[in-house]
Amino acid sequence: MVVCGVDPGVAIVGFGFVEVSKKTPASGQKFSAMRYGVIRTEAGLPLETRIRQIYEDFNRLLDMAPPDALAVEELYWGANVTTGFQVAHARGVILLAGSQRGIPIRTYSPQQVKQAVVGYGKAEKHQVMEMTKKLLGLGRSPRPDDAADALAIALCHAQAAGSILGLV
Repeated sequence: MVVCGVDPGVAIVGFGFVEVSKKTPASGQKFSAMRYGVIRTEAGLPLETRIRQIYEDFNRLLDMAPPDALAVEELYWGANVTTGFQVAHARGVILLAGSQRGIPIRTYSPQQVKQAVVGYGKAEKHQVMEMTKKLLGLGRSPRPDDAADALAIALCHAQAAGSILGLV
């Protein structure tokens, strides 16, 4: 199973493709980072231009290697509501792109991601990054942070889906 995790944003959208192997008695479940990175949009451009770019770039990613599932982080509404609304637009086009392809989509809160990856829903960012690195067998933490977050979201879904599908 291949899961694409997405950390939505307007300036930067993190993405991470994780391959999940079926658990065997001898080896246990294995996770592999296939590809990760970010989609960046230029500051100062109109919101609709940035949203279109995210939609087009994300569609290209999905065309290259369609995942079996899409895992998208739910919005965190901090003090800046305006930014939250802008991120909601970006998240919407990501959900649309996956839905148009018939890819099953699940959303996860930041606390669910932390719980799945670290085992503690209030874990610090550095703890999530360290466990993501460890679970994926990477030599160093993925950069930028948005890509690392996307990989953690994919791992969260892999853990949830694996227990349902008998992969864990």
